[in-house]
Amino acid sequence: MTSRSGLAEIRPAPGLDVIMGERRRLINLTYRLLGSLAEAEDAVQETYARWYAMSARQQAAIDNPGGWLTTVASRICLNLLGSARARRETYVGEWIPEPLPERTGLTAGRAGPGGDPADRVTLDESVSMAFLVVLETMTPAERVAFILHDVFRYPFAEVAEIVGRSPAACRKLASSARRRLPASPAPATPAAQQAGVVRAFKAAWEAKDINALIGLLDPDATAVADSGGLVMAFLHPIEGGEQVARAWAEIASRRPSTMVFLERTVNGQPGLVAQQDGVTVTVFAFEVAAGRIRHIWVMRNPEKLRPWLAG
Repeated sequence: MTSRSGLAEIRPAPGLDVIMGERRRLINLTYRLLGSLAEAEDAVQETYARWYAMSARQQAAIDNPGGWLTTVASRICLNLLGSARARRETYVGEWIPEPLPERTGLTAGRAGPGGDPADRVTLDESVSMAFLVVLETMTPAERVAFILHDVFRYPFAEVAEIVGRSPAACRKLASSARRRLPASPAPATPAAQQAGVVRAFKAAWEAKDINALIGLLDPDATAVADSGGLVMAFLHPIEGGEQVARAWAEIASRRPSTMVFLERTVNGQPGLVAQQDGVTVTVFAFEVAAGRIRHIWVMRNPEKLRPWLAG
């Protein structure tokens, strides 16, 4: 299209509301890619920094600003995932994804029918601690291809543009990633039933009732703690329901009188938090299957508890 002067009309650059309106979707994507809310926020901030480093003319030339932001954020995450593997080799103890409190918004809501799949904020397993832990076993390229395609429903042609590989290669990456998922995942446990099991576990724990704890734990249950070496926690996973029960009874016996346990939503599922003098010091995420607790993830690292300190 040309103006009366015969010069090509210049499309205005997208407004601030349009660009910042993508932030929630980008945080949802980058958290699933990185397993850390802090790193996800940094990745999104860097994405916006690159956008605003361009001139208005350069911004106006981009047909799909949301797609551009997604591509840049995903590539940043791909680079971060590569360096994260090296950093975690020197991490003290076990590394667990950063747990999310309910108020972040990453675990609530769903786009309506016909909406852009990339705008979907899932209520499925893609943000549960169990799922995020499996993602940690994937290579960076597998994780990015899998999350973009299987979770956010990007076609492989678009995934290929984002990760810089052919669609066929991205299809293979996603397929390889799927093989890392449990071959026969347990049937989904209704949230109300999960909450009941976690509530019963809390009561048995506070009562130091080892037998009740054992009855609530799968015989092959495991417990993993992440302290980052900054606070006290068990360094190695505890395996076996009876062993986990005895460890939790021991923890209860050493609990300060000012510490309380509260039921909270952790990564979209029933969990517990320990508060001392009103401050959250530990977050517990659970995987419940067939009415019993299969896994417990204990976050003690204060640097990963910052989202929990606001309330």
